[in-house]
Amino acid sequence: MSGRSDPSALWESPDDRLFFRATFDEDPDAYDRTRPVCPPQVFDDVVELAGLRPGRRILEIGPGTGQATRPLAERGLAVVAVELGPRLAERARANLRGFDAVTVFTGSFEQWDPAGERFDAVFSCNAFHWVDPDVRFAKAAAVLRPGGHLVVIATPWVVPDDADSFWWEVQDDYVAIGGERLDPATAHPDRVRDLSPSVIASGYFQDPVSRRYRFDVEFSVSDYLTNLSTQSGIKRFGVAQRRELLERVRRRIEARGATLRAHLLSVLTVAEVR
Repeated sequence: MSGRSDPSALWESPDDRLFFRATFDEDPDAYDRTRPVCPPQVFDDVVELAGLRPGRRILEIGPGTGQATRPLAERGLAVVAVELGPRLAERARANLRGFDAVTVFTGSFEQWDPAGERFDAVFSCNAFHWVDPDVRFAKAAAVLRPGGHLVVIATPWVVPDDADSFWWEVQDDYVAIGGERLDPATAHPDRVRDLSPSVIASGYFQDPVSRRYRFDVEFSVSDYLTNLSTQSGIKRFGVAQRRELLERVRRRIEARGATLRAHLLSVLTVAEVR
């Protein structure tokens, strides 16, 4: 993270969105090991706000390796997960093997056929913005039972008032490889918007409820560099540029004691279908 936590800022065309969302399948091991997971309170609030009980059926869009699927399954929910990346889907099946009520399909949500099934909630954690804008709200609403809920979590990296100076200093490394210098203050938690305006504008859902949860993660040098390599922002650079950036960042973190505290903000939005 370097003030570049909004993947949609990379999109200049629909093809860009399709390209970047497919790149997550390149390294499921790195994704599974270093992508932070929301605090348990977030999932407790998902259950509360969406009125879910054990046995309720959930459709999950973009489970990745199943990091957010597991907390849902642990709360007794039956999950049908649709994952675009074949390798990510395979890892999710392995990670969730102990949960008989979880099924992982490989394919895009846009092309997935619900075959008449209806769900108590449509859930997506850090993936809803990758779905075709012309499809995401309409199809989510179409597969919900009356009284069902859309549940969306976004977890951007943020730069709060108590953030380390690293997030400003690392901008020098992006400039050095030919990138732009961005102001980390633009990633302040107070500037992060929730999904409510888009939910309302879609016309498919009633007034949404949003909650916000800041949490911090301590990274080792290795884990942060691995995580950084999975982020969309770095993938717009060439291979040589990426290699140089990772080496520069490695030296910078090692000079600071070989650990880095990152800050994230989970933004939960829940809305009942009309």
